[in-house]
Amino acid sequence: MSITKVKKKELREKFAHHSTDSGSSEVQVALLSERIKNLTAHLAEHKKDQSSKRGLLQLVMRRRKLLDYLKGEGQGRYKKIIKTLGLRR
Repeated sequence: MSITKVKKKELREKFAHHSTDSGSSEVQVALLSERIKNLTAHLAEHKKDQSSKRGLLQLVMRRRKLLDYLKGEGQGRYKKIIKTLGLRR
């Protein structure tokens, strides 16, 4: 269910603004999206896992807040991350 170090590193390299960037909004959204994808797969198999469902909703809300922040900062960055990750909205 969790993300491997290798996958985290790949996402950071892909969405980072510079070489030492590990906490920009784009990187955070990408990491959250990967966790959401993994948790969604888990819930498809374990439908009655209510605590994981609650955790999934919290992750989705956190990602939504970060995307709203990005949208306010600049439409270009927001549209780029939405298109790259294939998110709706």
